[in-house]
Amino acid sequence: MKTALCVLACLLCGCAATPSASVVPDDEVRRLMARENVQGLALAVIDRGQVMSVKTYGKRNVERDLPLMPQTVMYGASLTKAAFAYMLLQLVDEGKLDLDAPLTALLPQALPAYDRQPWDFSDLAEDERWRALTPRILLTHSSGLANFRWVEPDRKLRFHFDPGTRYAYSGEGFYILQLVVERGLGLDTGREMQRRVFDRFGMRNTSMAWRPDFAANLADGYTLDGRMEPHDERSRPSAAGSMDTTIEDQARLWAGVVRGEGLSTASRAMMVKAWLPIGSASQFPTLTAAPAIWPQSLAAGLGVVAFVDRSGPAWFKGGHNDSTGNMVLCLERGQRCVVMLANDVRAERIYPELARRVLGETDMPWGWEYGWFKPSGFQSAAQLPTQLPK
Repeated sequence: MKTALCVLACLLCGCAATPSASVVPDDEVRRLMARENVQGLALAVIDRGQVMSVKTYGKRNVERDLPLMPQTVMYGASLTKAAFAYMLLQLVDEGKLDLDAPLTALLPQALPAYDRQPWDFSDLAEDERWRALTPRILLTHSSGLANFRWVEPDRKLRFHFDPGTRYAYSGEGFYILQLVVERGLGLDTGREMQRRVFDRFGMRNTSMAWRPDFAANLADGYTLDGRMEPHDERSRPSAAGSMDTTIEDQARLWAGVVRGEGLSTASRAMMVKAWLPIGSASQFPTLTAAPAIWPQSLAAGLGVVAFVDRSGPAWFKGGHNDSTGNMVLCLERGQRCVVMLANDVRAERIYPELARRVLGETDMPWGWEYGWFKPSGFQSAAQLPTQLPK
């Protein structure tokens, strides 16, 4: 009787059952991989905040005919940024970090006074705008700095716009955040990430720097033209992207993040809140992408990108280099995520379809994340519809 009354109440209120994530059949994954010549792919599914499935396909090294396995160490790339942001929010919860404090209050010296590698910001000495930088501005990629200084014609840092005024992806901003952690708070980035994030979630094969034991089960990468790139043994932690990890560990991480484990309710909400609207047609090129209006209310969160999906709030983070393609996409409703790691950048070509098979139809802005992606029925990102589908 009680069950019947609950069902009736739900019907009267117009509510619907929360959708569940789905596991993609192995044959379908392999078919998509073959279509794009993808050598290795790792796929995890999270539902209701719990790991539902972890699977791997293909090779970690084709030349030696070595299989990719759930315990294979892969390059996390810029997924590192989101994990680092999660750690910073723990410091916020403990009152050790103020997201809106200027760098003058967070560092013992002026930012341009740090003039030696790996923290050389002396290029900014003639531009006082560095004083406007805060952790929130840096976490929302609105510093005004290029992604990396080496993309500048003279390889020197400079501000391209006033900090906090618009989104432009910047790894340099995360270098400054790491400087705040290490020189301002006196903490070791690698140890704090290990203790606060990796150990918390049982990530036994994840580190911010190279570990010799990784060599026994390691994935090398493959570029667009199929060329093998050996795994880079990163010798020091980098908040912008040094994390080595496995699909098993990433599944544990993102399940914990979507549950909000280890953060206050307020800090977990802050991470995925839409802090700064994104008005570019694509994520890259960082500073010169054409303008666009995204009906998904695309915006910068703290270390992630937030958008309004047809199911409600959603967020994602990618990680990419010439031979790596990673993506985490999470829907808050049902605490559902798909986690995709690949040691072959061509795997990004099948991520939109894999995500659809796992999460159903979403409003994930693939065209912004991947410039080559063209939504069905649209000519360009600038011609996106003014309303989301009902």
